[in-house]
Amino acid sequence: MRDARLTDHAKAMRQTATEPETRLWLALRAGRFEGVKFRRQKVIGPYIVDFAARDPMMVIEIDGDTHGDRAEYDARRTRLLEEQGYRVIRFSNSDVMTNMDGVLATIAGALPLSQPSPLKGRGL
Repeated sequence: MRDARLTDHAKAMRQTATEPETRLWLALRAGRFEGVKFRRQKVIGPYIVDFAARDPMMVIEIDGDTHGDRAEYDARRTRLLEEQGYRVIRFSNSDVMTNMDGVLATIAGALPLSQPSPLKGRGL
């Protein structure tokens, strides 16, 4: 059962997104990025992740300056998410603000290669 407090907190976080989160969200939202549907501030287990997709199973985290001293906590989060089948990719605020093309290229490179449609080449 989902924790209602976490869900409420995630909703509030969507309203107070950081500038790096907002910039990345503009590139990812509405299936704009490689046709993948990302959600922001998504509750997964006991955590709220910055961005998550179910197909493929991917989590993108943007780490602010405070994450430097939270390596153990972040490692536990990553392990739990990976145990649930997610691939976790982390970027710093600085990466997003100064190298958005590189961030998007890294995300694209982490996506599985798309499978050719069985209908392609049949005039459909």
